[in-house]
Amino acid sequence: MRARGPLPCVTAALTPPATRLTFRREMMNTEKCIAGGADMAALHRVLIGYAGYTDIARDELEPMQAKGLFHAHARIRGSATILRIPRVGSFGLPPAANLDYQAASFARAAESGHVPLLHATISPRQGIPWGALVISEIEGGAPSLPGGLPAIARALAALHSVPVPPPPERPPLPSNDDPVRATLDVIEAQARFLDDAGLAPDTRRQIDYELAGARRFAADVTGQDMPIALVGTDTHPGNFMMQPDGTAMFVDIEKMLYGAPAIDLAHATVYTSTMWDADVAAALNADEVAAFYAVYFDALPRTLGDRIRPWCGPLRRFTWLRTTTWCAKWRVESQNGQAWSAAQHDPVYIASVRKRVDDYLDPETIARIRTGFDIGTSV
Repeated sequence: MRARGPLPCVTAALTPPATRLTFRREMMNTEKCIAGGADMAALHRVLIGYAGYTDIARDELEPMQAKGLFHAHARIRGSATILRIPRVGSFGLPPAANLDYQAASFARAAESGHVPLLHATISPRQGIPWGALVISEIEGGAPSLPGGLPAIARALAALHSVPVPPPPERPPLPSNDDPVRATLDVIEAQARFLDDAGLAPDTRRQIDYELAGARRFAADVTGQDMPIALVGTDTHPGNFMMQPDGTAMFVDIEKMLYGAPAIDLAHATVYTSTMWDADVAAALNADEVAAFYAVYFDALPRTLGDRIRPWCGPLRRFTWLRTTTWCAKWRVESQNGQAWSAAQHDPVYIASVRKRVDDYLDPETIARIRTGFDIGTSV
């Protein structure tokens, strides 16, 4: 959802007449893949029925280069807005419920001042199987690391400071009253893919060791005080954009829930997060990570910060394990036509994801990260 450039196009006028029909079919299929499986013509037909979009021409919907697995995006030229098009449902939700959840996530997070604004929703229908959202386009670029970390820390502090409603008012956003147990449940579900993920023996040994430790930790902390806040969940640095004034905006709102702020902080700074997006990739050192946490706590109300602080160290390890087991799941599911496979995505992008997953599942990478945890760092 960052301000990405348009996809390179080839004009049909340059295509030999004998192959032009095949070319057009291939371009239509490519465009549909880039648009998350939605039909751009169908999106246009619906969009022009909304006030403020009646004069939008079909060619003013500009597919944007893929930067994520769960959504596609198309710029609506001249409107300062974009279409956000789900490819799959968050948390396994069906299309209509997923769209309601996404809309609620934007609305709840808006109070932070660090997310795009929601302008409209397009309900699921023929040609638009998952529906779409119309949101404000954020002008800016990817954050540099470590330079962008203070702004990201302040954005997360603002998000975590949004008032939390009483439990009956939290749906459709999930609410994890025991975030450690809820995260362990996610890890356990993803760990079922380990057997089929083609892992090196030493990789599997290390992950199994960490799984055992995660289970013990979850049992030990049951019932302990943990603050619940509005959290972004997928808060790796590539999901932020830097505005010209230096403000960081969290732009990929697809897993918003009420849970543990310390997990968001970990996901912004562990190796498996900071190396995820090629436009941002950097391996942080211990001082850079510590500076990030210092800025975050300076921006947070002290009473809330004092409750979050004790969880930051232990949940870095938990967050890394959540990502690492997800990589095993992705490696298995990306082979069989799932929505994030090369059959449903830009193959070049999927190849880049595969390269990162291979790194994260490499036994030497895992050993280095685990050593960092053991000595109090996380690089």
